[in-house]
Amino acid sequence: MTLIKSISGIRGTIGGHTGDTLNPLDIVKFTTAYATFIKRANSGARKIVVGRDGRISGPMVRDIVCGTLVGMGYDVVDIGLATTPTTELAVRWHEADGGIIITASHNPTQWNALKLLNSDGEFLTAADGAEVLRIADAEDFDYAPVEQLGHVVHDDTMNQRHVQSVLDLRLVDAEAIRNRHFRVCADTINSVGGIILPDLFRALGVDFEILNGECTGQFAHNPEPLEKNLQGIMERMRQGGFDLGVVVDPDVDRLAFICEDGIMFGEEYTLVSVADYVLSKEVKARASLSTVSNLSSTRALRDVTERHGGRYAAAAVGEVNVTTKMKEVGAVIGGEGNGGVIYPESHYGRDALVGIGLFLSSLAQKGCTTSELRRTFPDYQIAKNRIDLTPDTDVDAILVKVKELFASDPQATVNDIDGVKIDFPQAWVHLRKSNTEPIIRVYSEAQTMDEADTLGKRLMQVVYDMQK
Repeated sequence: MTLIKSISGIRGTIGGHTGDTLNPLDIVKFTTAYATFIKRANSGARKIVVGRDGRISGPMVRDIVCGTLVGMGYDVVDIGLATTPTTELAVRWHEADGGIIITASHNPTQWNALKLLNSDGEFLTAADGAEVLRIADAEDFDYAPVEQLGHVVHDDTMNQRHVQSVLDLRLVDAEAIRNRHFRVCADTINSVGGIILPDLFRALGVDFEILNGECTGQFAHNPEPLEKNLQGIMERMRQGGFDLGVVVDPDVDRLAFICEDGIMFGEEYTLVSVADYVLSKEVKARASLSTVSNLSSTRALRDVTERHGGRYAAAAVGEVNVTTKMKEVGAVIGGEGNGGVIYPESHYGRDALVGIGLFLSSLAQKGCTTSELRRTFPDYQIAKNRIDLTPDTDVDAILVKVKELFASDPQATVNDIDGVKIDFPQAWVHLRKSNTEPIIRVYSEAQTMDEADTLGKRLMQVVYDMQK
């Protein structure tokens, strides 16, 4: 069974039995529940934006989603092949009541998903997502009579508008970028990045080469932008002639960089580098500066923020949790250590195009190489482990015991807003239960990988001892 229903949407592998995988009947049911929720939240709701990444199953899922929305009485704006951030922005630009993004993000080809947006083009809150699930489970909905059916219109201008919105940002220095005559190599994984990134690079005067640029949905490698999956572009960078390597996932909300020598910049440092640039520009203009990332992201963002006299805040894992905290503290920038950059001046969503524009501006103004820029930041290493559990294990009870164990440690600061995170003076470890698997994720960070892995395994052993 691969069908995963959560407050952020529905995802699964294509085909199979109803209720077990992502298939037409479940797509109809969940789309109907979402449309019902939007209509109840706004009695005048009539318009929904739909965009999709380049997956093979995308046209099939789009047709079902759009047909279902029409049957619910909605007018649909189909923006076609578009990134997740493009679709988020399109909801605002069309003054729509919501949006559905058809993408399984970094999951492999056989997966697809529906991601649900509100009228601000942002992901639904936990409470709203839970209500959509309730409506779906109860089948608490009705379809529109024939005279109230909606219709579909197509808009293929959103990619161009997205690119222009990046150029219009105050801190994107297009002139400086053009004057540096950058040469960039980008891996767009045979999805929508291959459509929009060339437009962005041309607009910025960047010479570029695209690897895996055909939007076929036949992903050339595992689409998660991690070092182990990026040997192709890393080798191309080692051949020389490029200033920067750029990697995006299939829906272009995650961003990773590669240095001119073929060494990974580090996906954790995408946000750190962009935040450093933004903070350096805002420090004289604002009375206070704040940044936000989730609890499992590198401590380097905190260090860089404090270096500029700002304040760092941590949020629970999940984009909606990060954006909620950003609004609460008035953050100038935030995001996640998976390469997700959220810049409120554009919108409250992870956006690789915005990240590229800000990063190239920083590189252009500083006149340094990518590897030289990387050396200006604190260097930490994150180890990622997992504890496999039996389905009947009481994970919450285990995490409570871990919290109690370290509560009296004078060297430890415990945070329990999302699992248990234990901060030590030179390191941290974060344990949180998975929403989709019977496991505890164990992330740990220190100044070396050996130290990080040792800390993580120390906490894993604590959990194992509790289960004896």
